[in-house]
Amino acid sequence: MVAELVLTAAFPLQSGLVPRGTRAFVFESIFEVFLLLGTLVGVVVVGYMLYNAYKYRSGSGNGHIDDGDRLVLGELPSGSGGGRKLFTSFFMSMVIVVSLVSWTYLTLLYVEEGPADDESLDVAVEGYQFGWRFTYPNGHTTDGVLRVPADRPVRLTIITADVFHNFGVTELRVKSDAIPGQETETWFTADEPGTYTAQCYELCGAGHSYMSAEVVVMLPDEYEAWYANTTADNATADNATANESSADESVAAQSNLRPAVVP
Repeated sequence: MVAELVLTAAFPLQSGLVPRGTRAFVFESIFEVFLLLGTLVGVVVVGYMLYNAYKYRSGSGNGHIDDGDRLVLGELPSGSGGGRKLFTSFFMSMVIVVSLVSWTYLTLLYVEEGPADDESLDVAVEGYQFGWRFTYPNGHTTDGVLRVPADRPVRLTIITADVFHNFGVTELRVKSDAIPGQETETWFTADEPGTYTAQCYELCGAGHSYMSAEVVVMLPDEYEAWYANTTADNATADNATANESSADESVAAQSNLRPAVVP
């Protein structure tokens, strides 16, 4: 807790140093920073190595030491500035590493906590063999299709009706376990309307490969119009479509598992 407060004071979340936005944007920012710093360090190290290799090449006359000036076993070298170069390099490395670790920690802290509750849409997700069920704040339930508005944080509360599952949407950089007897939470924000695929990433039985759902990201106005026509009692065409798809996939899975009949 103390370390968290110190880091928050040093790198305020509102300062702009810590990226905020969709999960995809945050993780892309982390990747870009590490890629940039890694490339910079590689260029400096390789460049310095090539510079010294050229400067002290054979026949250049640089770095020549007379036999009388050579160090003997146990003798310490002198004339190196009292270790100032070594101290400077260690100090600069420490500053870079500590800053990078602190920045990454605060960035992941934002990913862990997510947006404010009053900004987000809360959806309950229930995994079962072999499908996903979604319940909205008004009690409306869909099977196999999750509809959400674009540019609005969506907070998911994930449970399971049977065994371990894992709900994930790779395009949106969201992934969380569904643990028997427990609730897990995660969130995401989709900035572009479209249809994404949610998969189960935990081996959960014979139909695991077919355990998927559609995540339909809609324009805010379209989502509000759709949501206004939903209640806890009415079911949309999403359920019928998802049930037909799940039935077809289950039949396909069972046929693939059925042993061949030998005449």
